[in-house]
Amino acid sequence: MSSPKILHARDDKRTVHAAGDVYRYLATGAETNATYFMMHALIPPGGGPPPHIQTREEEGFYVLDGRVTFWVDGQREEVEGGAFLHVPRGVPHNFKNESDSDATMLIWFAPAGIEKMFDEMAADPDGYREIAGRYGVEFVDEE
Repeated sequence: MSSPKILHARDDKRTVHAAGDVYRYLATGAETNATYFMMHALIPPGGGPPPHIQTREEEGFYVLDGRVTFWVDGQREEVEGGAFLHVPRGVPHNFKNESDSDATMLIWFAPAGIEKMFDEMAADPDGYREIAGRYGVEFVDEE
């Protein structure tokens, strides 16, 4: 059973850099009884991961600030702060900041566990494809 958790604003040890972005862990599987993983994402201009599929997790995005272009299952759409997107497991997707200003989002995954992938990728950015594969993430081409 997990217990209540308060994360204060300056807990920098929970921050990783991946895909050109800065991800700050808000709640990990260890803190949510493996139910979900949530992070805050700072996406600079040009940031965002390559197109991929999660085979194990559902993923949700809530854009807090800025503009982000999403590609989901062959459809592209630029959204702004206040937009929400749910991506079921098995659906190809990615996001990219195509603007000239930073964007921020909350991103969560259910169930938890994929946070370990982000930890490994931050430690070995060149090995991201092999690391991702161990966590059921497959990279794909945009349609």
